Amino acid sequence: MPDLLLAAALFTSLRPAFALDPPLQVSQYAHTSWTARDGALLGFVFSMAQTPDGYLWVGGSFGMFRFDGLRFVAWRPPAGQSLPDNPYALLVSRDGTLWIGTFDGLVSWNGVELTRYPQFGGGFVTSLLEDRDGTIWAGVLANPGRLCAVRAGHVECATQDGGFGSFVWSLAEDGDGALWAGAESGLWRWKPGPPQRFDTQGGRVGDLSTTVDGQLLVGIRSAGLKQIAGDKLVPSPMRSAAKPNEWLADRDIKSNKLLRARDGGLWIGTEGLGLIQLKDGKADAFSRADGLSGNIACSLFEDREGNIWYGSEKGLDRFRKLPVTTISTLQGLPNGATKSVLATTDGSVWVATTDGLARWKDAKVTVYKQREGLPHAAVQSLYQDTDGRLWVSTSGGLVYFANDRFVAVGGVPDPRGVTGKDVFSITGDEAGNLWLSVKEGLARLHKGRFVESIPWAAFGRRQQAKVIVADRGGVWLSFWQDGGVLYVKDGKVEATYMPAQGLGAGHVGGLRLDAEGAVWAATDAGGLSRIKDGRVATMNVGNGLPCNTVHWSTLDDEGSLWIYASCGLVRVLRDDLAAWIADASARVVTKVWGAEDGVPLQAFSPAYFNPPVAKGPDGKLWFVSGVELQVIDPGHLPSNPLPPPVHIETLVADQKPYAVADGLRLPPLARDITIEFAALTLVDPKSTRFRYRLHGHDNDWQEVTNRRQASYTNLPPGEYRFHVKAANNSGVWNETGAQLAFAIAPAFHQTTWFRLASAALLIALAWSGFQLWLHMRIRRLQRQFEAKLEARVAERTRIARDLHDTLLQHFHGLLLQFQAAFNLLPDRPRESKQILAGAIDRAAEAITEGRDTVEGLRASALETNNLADALRALAEDLANETGHAASAHVDVQGRPQALHPIVRDETFRIAGEALRNAFHHAEATRIDVEIRYDARQLAVRVRDDGKGIAPEVLRAGEKEGHFGLSGMRERAELAGGTLTISGLDKGTQVAFSVPGSRAYSKPSPTKPWSLHRRLTPSETGE
Repeated sequence: MPDLLLAAALFTSLRPAFALDPPLQVSQYAHTSWTARDGALLGFVFSMAQTPDGYLWVGGSFGMFRFDGLRFVAWRPPAGQSLPDNPYALLVSRDGTLWIGTFDGLVSWNGVELTRYPQFGGGFVTSLLEDRDGTIWAGVLANPGRLCAVRAGHVECATQDGGFGSFVWSLAEDGDGALWAGAESGLWRWKPGPPQRFDTQGGRVGDLSTTVDGQLLVGIRSAGLKQIAGDKLVPSPMRSAAKPNEWLADRDIKSNKLLRARDGGLWIGTEGLGLIQLKDGKADAFSRADGLSGNIACSLFEDREGNIWYGSEKGLDRFRKLPVTTISTLQGLPNGATKSVLATTDGSVWVATTDGLARWKDAKVTVYKQREGLPHAAVQSLYQDTDGRLWVSTSGGLVYFANDRFVAVGGVPDPRGVTGKDVFSITGDEAGNLWLSVKEGLARLHKGRFVESIPWAAFGRRQQAKVIVADRGGVWLSFWQDGGVLYVKDGKVEATYMPAQGLGAGHVGGLRLDAEGAVWAATDAGGLSRIKDGRVATMNVGNGLPCNTVHWSTLDDEGSLWIYASCGLVRVLRDDLAAWIADASARVVTKVWGAEDGVPLQAFSPAYFNPPVAKGPDGKLWFVSGVELQVIDPGHLPSNPLPPPVHIETLVADQKPYAVADGLRLPPLARDITIEFAALTLVDPKSTRFRYRLHGHDNDWQEVTNRRQASYTNLPPGEYRFHVKAANNSGVWNETGAQLAFAIAPAFHQTTWFRLASAALLIALAWSGFQLWLHMRIRRLQRQFEAKLEARVAERTRIARDLHDTLLQHFHGLLLQFQAAFNLLPDRPRESKQILAGAIDRAAEAITEGRDTVEGLRASALETNNLADALRALAEDLANETGHAASAHVDVQGRPQALHPIVRDETFRIAGEALRNAFHHAEATRIDVEIRYDARQLAVRVRDDGKGIAPEVLRAGEKEGHFGLSGMRERAELAGGTLTISGLDKGTQVAFSVPGSRAYSKPSPTKPWSLHRRLTPSETGE
């Protein structure tokens, strides 16, 4: 039989045999393929094995590869060791050793060292097996073929005197412990007892396996499956199912590889037809047309998590069981476009499709179409009434199923013909009414006869109801357009629930009435709402739902809530549900099955007709997920109990990889560090969750999904420990995880000795700074003391100077007045009295001026800022005191300006002292005072024509016992000017000048200048 006809016969033979709980067919597994187009350059995949660390090892025509579920990494042994070309047979023994049979002998890898066995002499190792005693057996293609045993490193080979032919191709151990070998010459029973050959009648043994009860099963490439009966090979009873026997016995079926899975199923890799699964006497095939990588089977393997791996001439395929099973035409549906599903009380599950109605009951499926009594094959909504009748709406009319036949309802009086239209939902009440949602309105039938039709406009709606649910004589309606939920009784709307009343936002696509009378409304934007006694509570993402778009809800046998939403199939356990019903603000814990679990993600309602979900008699949930029917068993959910092994694979620092080993030391200033890790779960690697933490840096665990590296930047030198954990697709965590301790060496400036030296240097600098500061402090205190001392001396000098210039001069004048008064007594008493009165006034002024000078209370010695007028007044007073005939002429040049108080006072004192000297001592006849205001300077010059100053006094700068000349110099210095005293041909000249910037500056309003003020701290250095 040609291959295509063979495959067609296979699928045709399967359809009637589909039961309510059938074994999974290959198409119902989750299938993933890796080929060269996916970057998997494997060549022919000859063999596979899994080491205890979880890695899948793949031997192909392009070499050895290690696979973590996502990445194929070409494997090479450590430096100095070599792997023979073309690995062909792989085996992992119970002690974890990987045995590699190659085209050029046998090697083993214990994770550290590669061991080669020269006794094989370069033979082609075709197969490997470990028996129950721990002996490693190897079939060898050579001349002649050999069967070798490896025990404790010792190799023994047998050729059976050439009886094997040129090769031993396959090995198996049956349930009784007998070792079997398939050779060129036939099938051999090698032990126990003497070797025994079984004739294969010219057929070549493709592979060996066992039946479910442990009997040997032989795959003959040209004769199908065989078993041992006495000394002959007979057809396997596993082919006893009616039609599958025909194609399994066909000589075109070439059984190349056999695998007995742990669930009892037999997987057959063929040479040209792809993959066949045989279980419970039922078989199905999966080929390249279905997405298989290639039709020539090169290897089969089952990993520790139950995944089935198929190696072909073009790549690698994985088959894994899904928690949600898809039912399609391959499993017996008349059409893949399902519309609704209903479980009836007789134990049947009914599925409406566009090409017939399917019924599962008593381990078989029956399909109903027009020839079985349906008005039309396009079936829509389903409902079972209280009398047990199944109501079926079709494109050709409404019928019910009773006594194994369909009864039409088309003959009843129905003026609008609504019962012949599309029926979107059907329900019935306790009074025997049947309610239908049709395009025109809400139709009511009673005892199979049309009663009335209420247009949707009567309810304030523009479109038909999505779902109707009967309740105590009334019905609940939910709507696509305009949204909301209505309760209608006796043709009137008694209650309306919208988002304003707490209902979830958006269109309402599903209604459900529970045993307590609560109505559950599924909304497409606001979650799942519950209406009870007029109150609405809504469960949404705020309560823990993964998304707000809900299509429908139902309960399982345990009371847990199931929700089909846009993000997948969601379960809320019974206790969480009860807690939420009691407190609508409570959060629920959910379990979500998504696309990776076989659940299609639907943004819009997947079912146009009703009901979309049903609970079968065995507790399984059947639901419409768009164009497919799906089944999940809440009581037997598949779970992966194996925590995934976790490995830290590489550490890369500044783009340089380092060998992963505890005690790893990285160079100083390692800036960018990346740590790559893996979790070896091959079921669904992309859903693997990780937690990692770098002790010494991270304060808490970081959790990520399917991200397999952690990066750190600018870590300081020190000791670190990286710890990573992982969880598989079922949420089972490997809490031990993997750890890597490493250290970053410090740079010279980060070392302890450098820090100590730096600290010592800083201490030395601080001590030196302190010493400097202390020295400067002492100097500053010394300067402050000297400044205070100088200030005191200056104050005393000033007082002495002022006393000399004021008080002593006044007293000298008084003496002259007293002498004049004395000379007039007693002859001229009146004039003497007048002179004494003037002397008394002068004495009072002297006392006042002396007190002010001593106490320093005045800010200026002058009441006016007019220097010329002050000097004129002083000259007049001096002339009156002395009675001298000389006169003083004051000449002003330039525009007079306001003078700085200190400059003004000191200039007046200097000029005043010069005038006193001229009047009292020089015996001058003319005194000239010249004041010149210039932008550059203030200049004052006093000249007289008196007898002058003795040269020796000028050279000394003062006359012993007198303070006039020295006082003038001190005042000039205080004022910041220049004083020149010189003798003339006749007389004396005193010249004093001050720079204009100092002479004409204004006093600060916050710190006025004063002749007698105290020095500020900044001036004294404090």
